[in-house]
Amino acid sequence: MKNTEWSAGRWSTEPEHVEVDDDGMRVTAVEGSDAWRITSYGFIHDNAHALLAPLKQTAAVEVSFELNFSEQFDQAGVFLRVSDTEWIKAGVEWSDGEAHLGAVVTRGESDWSLGSTSGWAGRTVTMRASRSGDAITIRARVDEESWRLVRVAPLRAEATVTAGPYCCAPSRAGLVVHFTSWRTTDADTNLHP
Repeated sequence: MKNTEWSAGRWSTEPEHVEVDDDGMRVTAVEGSDAWRITSYGFIHDNAHALLAPLKQTAAVEVSFELNFSEQFDQAGVFLRVSDTEWIKAGVEWSDGEAHLGAVVTRGESDWSLGSTSGWAGRTVTMRASRSGDAITIRARVDEESWRLVRVAPLRAEATVTAGPYCCAPSRAGLVVHFTSWRTTDADTNLHP
């Protein structure tokens, strides 16, 4: 496991404010920031705040943040980008009055999967994306609890991928996300424990 310096990444879209200290990185999202392509809503948004660095084949990226969301579509997690039309975001999103764990996989158009995060509010969430072969395996956990499988999605083995922490606030101003760590390690060797 290797910590990634916050300065190692480049922002896909600059956030409103960033503060880095010994406690991590606090990011203030711009109102209206989001990542989505076409499906169901009919629009394209490509202004999420993703701090990205190269992710090699057979590597994993982990991003941890404090879950303190309260407004529709507040979100944070890990972002993997191949191009403007091929990317994955996975994390926690506030939707319809509660936090959900999910992933959006985009290959021209976006899809969206969600699951419950009952009991996760106010705790530290870690998202892990493992790149191996032609797939990305996304897992999550809260605090030091067991990893939970979120999604297995296709990702071309030869693709050039950047990855790192992301957040966005599609519906409001003032969202501040406290990221506590950004790490890389070897990709998970098995899909199942």
